Amino acid sequence: MQRILIVEDDLEINGLLAGFLKDNGYEVFCHYDGLHVLDCLRENRIDLLILDLMLPYKSGDIVLSDIRKYFTIPVIVISAKETTQNKIDLLRLGADDYITKPFDMEEVLARIESNLRRVLFQDSSQVVLQYEDLVLDVDKNTAFVRGMELSLTAKEFSILELLMKYPDKVFSKANLFQSVWGMEYGTEDNTLNVHISNLRNKLKSFCPEKEFIDTVWGIGYRLHRAKG
Repeated sequence: MQRILIVEDDLEINGLLAGFLKDNGYEVFCHYDGLHVLDCLRENRIDLLILDLMLPYKSGDIVLSDIRKYFTIPVIVISAKETTQNKIDLLRLGADDYITKPFDMEEVLARIESNLRRVLFQDSSQVVLQYEDLVLDVDKNTAFVRGMELSLTAKEFSILELLMKYPDKVFSKANLFQSVWGMEYGTEDNTLNVHISNLRNKLKSFCPEKEFIDTVWGIGYRLHRAKG
């Protein structure tokens, strides 16, 4: 069952949306202000977020900006503001879709289905990642080196998946840590370095003559690039 988080301070609208989506087969989480939205996303596997803009304590645009630092899930903004510029600004900020109040429930459902289909298509289009002798099955969370299964922790797998999905990108330590752990990176925190070291050692045990992860001094890490 797919999970949807509704962040809307109007109790009636929140309740109507929640009831309608539950009737259509979704599991629903409800928040009524802009606080603790990131905590909910970290603690639960949420597939899509419906976000109001006019929220108490923290406005929806700030919540959206915070979400995009750590998460890529679809976000549908609902708002009484209907100016074209406002929609453009929100889309550039990271919203995937925009619905103006008052809205039709069937339209909301259609937008949700459309955004979830897009994510499903993106995920299914790259289930298996490969770099030379290393193969990651993202769907099954398994890794193989030269046909032999590599035993990885969840965090090690996530690091490797990110590097292999974007082989030309140099990830800063802060960016990698935020993407994998979903929290701010502390310069004194050695957690990422330990995980990278363990990951390298596991890969070396299968392919001692090969490099898989490069250190880019002063920046961070990237998938190994052969010098030519």
